[in-house]
Amino acid sequence: MGNEVELKLALPEAAQRAFLRQPLLKEATGKRAVRLVNIYYDTPDLALRQRGIALRLRRQGSVWLQTVKCAGESTAGLTARPEWETAYQGHFDFSAIDDAVVRGRLERPKLVRSLAPVFETSFLRTTWRFGGVMLMLDRGWIVAAGHREAISELELELADGDVAIVLGLAERLAERLPLAPAMLSKAERGYQLFQALPPSPTKAESLFVDVGQLSPAAAFRRIAFSCLEHLQRNRDGAIASDDPEYIHQMRVGARRLRACVRLFRPVLTAEFVEAILPPLRSLMALLGRARDFDVLLTEIAAPVTAALPGEPRLAALAGIIADRRFHARAEAIHLLRSRHYGQLTLKIAALLHGFVGTDADGETLNEFASRRLRPLGRKVRRLAGAARPDDPISLHALRIAVKRLRYALEFFAPPGRGKARRRRTERLAAAQTTLGQLNDLASAGRLLMDCAGEDLQLREAVTLIGGWHGPRHARLMEQVPTLLADLRRLA
Repeated sequence: MGNEVELKLALPEAAQRAFLRQPLLKEATGKRAVRLVNIYYDTPDLALRQRGIALRLRRQGSVWLQTVKCAGESTAGLTARPEWETAYQGHFDFSAIDDAVVRGRLERPKLVRSLAPVFETSFLRTTWRFGGVMLMLDRGWIVAAGHREAISELELELADGDVAIVLGLAERLAERLPLAPAMLSKAERGYQLFQALPPSPTKAESLFVDVGQLSPAAAFRRIAFSCLEHLQRNRDGAIASDDPEYIHQMRVGARRLRACVRLFRPVLTAEFVEAILPPLRSLMALLGRARDFDVLLTEIAAPVTAALPGEPRLAALAGIIADRRFHARAEAIHLLRSRHYGQLTLKIAALLHGFVGTDADGETLNEFASRRLRPLGRKVRRLAGAARPDDPISLHALRIAVKRLRYALEFFAPPGRGKARRRRTERLAAAQTTLGQLNDLASAGRLLMDCAGEDLQLREAVTLIGGWHGPRHARLMEQVPTLLADLRRLA
């Protein structure tokens, strides 16, 4: 059995020529090009995919090879997984697989009889060798169920040495090219095409961190990688789709990563924190502005214009909001397409892979979690005691504290593990939702006045929108006293 370690990078088709002109390629010790045709097999009900197994036949020149891969560990585009490759002699032969469970599943007679082609990939692979790393440019197509998608990606495969070599080479390429980690393999894309699955935004995964087994530094690394992957899995959708949920989920992923860095600051060096937080803050600013105008148009202005369709002042103001939303989204998408975004994500991935923490001697993760959670809980109780329903600033500060405590609880143990913990997380989530909606309404007022400027008719439209949302605001405010009392008693 081999263990394949690779990093996939999405390369825009328009940037292929720029890649081929990179001076870095002249440093390669070898180069070759080959046309590869791959046929992926599965059962009609996709039994192999459900078990995390991929079965492929590959034609390379006049030779056919059989490859079996299993789901492995993936962190921000860098994948390590078991792989078995043998010559294909006209029929499937799984005798070389040394994993008894995988081999047993593949050799079931009923499964073997039902295997059939599911999708095909065909691409030209140009390979450059850099010591223990092979850099491959793949250009071609995925074909499934009568549909076709383009392939344009770089693949860095580790033949020998440390993963840091792969990430270092990727960072050098990203200095000149708009690259970003590709979160879906060709096989995953092929299955999606075969099943005609529409893309959808990805939410944060529930991550279990074993407080009895991991050190604080190891826990930080695992949680941070999960946050980075959440961010990256929504990037393509944010670029290709008008669905505002993609940018919202990217913003959530970036916020969770920032919260993770702050929570684990005692085991991080100052240099590590400084390398991550400032560029992450710049990304969040652009995503946040795009998200603010998404909310302003779809949740604040649109319901009122739909309720009062003949009101010209509303229509004029909505046009200004839509224009600003367009520019805010364009600015965010420009960054996501740029080499700066790829540099940021690859830099964070490289820092996490090479991360060595500064754990206190003998401190367990359970002790660390308790030490970090208690001050967050005290801050929520203190701010809840000081907050006033008629003071938006105090409610905003409380909302941020609630959000940070909720993220911390979710990092250390996912919702659902224990009734008390689940109830506590649900209470925090409900409080964050109510306070968040109040904050959205307060922020909307400022943004609406900015859009209206000094135009009296547009300001009248702002008044109409405020009046229409008045009952909703009143209902939310009625919940605040109970919410504050509940947070003051939070254990």
